[in-house]
Amino acid sequence: MLNAFFRRLFARPQDESPYGDGQNAASAVYASIVAQARQPVFYNELGVPDTPTGRFEMIVVHATLLFRRLKGSSGLEETGQAVFDLFFADMDRSLRELGVGDLSVPKQIKRMGQAFYGHAAAYSKALDAGDEDALCDAVAGNVLATAEQTGQLLQDQARRIARYMMACDARLAREDAGKVMTGNIAWPDVAGE
Repeated sequence: MLNAFFRRLFARPQDESPYGDGQNAASAVYASIVAQARQPVFYNELGVPDTPTGRFEMIVVHATLLFRRLKGSSGLEETGQAVFDLFFADMDRSLRELGVGDLSVPKQIKRMGQAFYGHAAAYSKALDAGDEDALCDAVAGNVLATAEQTGQLLQDQARRIARYMMACDARLAREDAGKVMTGNIAWPDVAGE
């Protein structure tokens, strides 16, 4: 069952996008978010749990960074909404494929939406303030909340992810919006933060 979830949620895009019809820009952007979120370094070196929750958290991180770039961009907020809609449609499909009942799916989606908004707000507040410590705390409490590691190792991994997020935020701010909307997003090297 979990294999079906991961195949669907993290499938490499083929010639036709599995994320929607007629929304090429949004599909390409969403595919880029998912591809970056599943980089093995997050799970192998940075302590992100390789679980549905851990992968969901990494998609939230990258979607938040992208939505920050689109905010206030003339004509691009609509595409950002389409990306958001694809994200939750994909979560809905994945839950159903896992066998979650029709009556439970809306409750699960509501919880995921609340988590998304809460985590995105914490990340954005820290990024707006340039507060690496606050971002590190948010990463430790969200992305690494279910991680096995503790203590200094957890803090070091949270700091590396926070620095990576700050580098992404800075790079996306400089990136041409038109290029971003093709899905050709120049995400920074994860290992190099």
